[in-house]
Order: sequence, then C-alpha cells, then structure tokens
Amino acid sequence: MQTLRLFEAKSIIKSKLFPSSRKSVNAYKYQALIGLGGNIGDTKKRFEMFLYKIKQDKRFFIKESSIILKNSAFGFKEQDDFLNAALLLETSLYAGEILKLMQHFEQIFKRKRSFKNAPRTLDLDILYFSKKTRNSPRLKLPHPGASSRLSVIIPIGSMKGI
Repeated sequence: MQTLRLFEAKSIIKSKLFPSSRKSVNAYKYQALIGLGGNIGDTKKRFEMFLYKIKQDKRFFIKESSIILKNSAFGFKEQDDFLNAALLLETSLYAGEILKLMQHFEQIFKRKRSFKNAPRTLDLDILYFSKKTRNSPRLKLPHPGASSRLSVIIPIGSMKGI
C-alpha cells in the first residue's frame, strides 16, 4: 500500500470557475469524473479555457468542478509543482469515446508525451466512469491512481456531488 504524504499538497488556487456546481439535467446516460493536471505555463488559465471549450460541446454537461490543488510533482520530481482539479461530467458517450476526445483536447493544448511523469501543459484522465470497470491496454477504469494520489483525492473530496 502506498503512503500518502500530506506535505505534497501545498495550497488551494482561487478561480472563478473552480469550484462550481449545477443541478443535473438527467438527459445523459453516464457520469464521468475527469482529472485535470498540468505544470507548464499558466495552468489555471488553461483549466479555465478547457472548461469553457467543453461547456460548448453538447455531448457533455458539466455538473461540478472541484477546487484547484497545487501540489508537488511525483515520479519525476525535478519539475515545477502541478495544479490538479476534477470535473464531474454527464454524457451519453462511452468511455472509449471520451478517452479519444480528452486526448484530442490535450493535443489542442499542446500536450507532449516525452517520458513518463514528464512536465505537461494539460493532462486529462478519466478517473471514474459510472461505476464501471475496464482493464485494457488503452484505458483502465477506475484510473490506477484515483484512490492513492492526493492530487486526485483532495479535489474529488472537495466536490459535493460525489
């Protein structure tokens, strides 16, 4: 079992859009919890821009956004601190379709995959998907780090609708 190190969580970042919540519209089949991360450039602004873009996509309804947490990098430690947050989305898309769309958004925001745990502009992970499990080479649900990383646990814990 991995030990959680509270000192890795450094602060909460203020934003107009994080946290926020809206009443469910019950027009979609599934709920997806998406983790946001990044540590290159103005990550807070990038989170806000991503939220704005996904709000424009009729395939998604944003039910809630978490706080933004500033925390130490893990894995490769010689890099800037990360910002992390979570979004609770409602959708009728399947998890594989959401994965493709999240990877497309990462490309829009210039994500580069140079090595494991490398610095990044925007990292989007499907953390949970409507209580479903999946274990394929491309997608593991729930996300392997969802229950063991403070960068995920604290933002999710700040949400009311979870």
